[in-house]
Amino acid sequence: MAQKTIVLGVIGADVHAVGNKILAYAFTEAGFNVVNLGVMVSQKDFVEAAIESNADAITVSSLYGHGEIDCRGLREKCDEAGLKNIKLYAGGNLVVGKADFSEVEKVFKNMGFDRVYPPGTTPEQTIADLKADL
Repeated sequence: MAQKTIVLGVIGADVHAVGNKILAYAFTEAGFNVVNLGVMVSQKDFVEAAIESNADAITVSSLYGHGEIDCRGLREKCDEAGLKNIKLYAGGNLVVGKADFSEVEKVFKNMGFDRVYPPGTTPEQTIADLKADL
């Protein structure tokens, strides 16, 4: 199987870097080509990096609770840029406060995300899903 490329980053004004570094390391060790954009990444930056790297997936993380706001419209921006088939993943503390994860997942699926992960999801779970989806 040809190496798959993943664009990884922490969206919006979020500066939580530790999880991002752990995911970048885990995905690279699992055999993926990782384009790690780091923290405070805009939707535009995710889309441009995906185009430039011919990425197979975009993995967005958010820990400060504004993921729903920051991620809204990303699927449409991908579609407009010709990335209609790119897989979109989101994970972390995606909303402020305590929310039932099944509701959070529903919101993100309705926004066009393929997979949504609650806080505490292991990199192994995401890696298994990436391998299954790609």
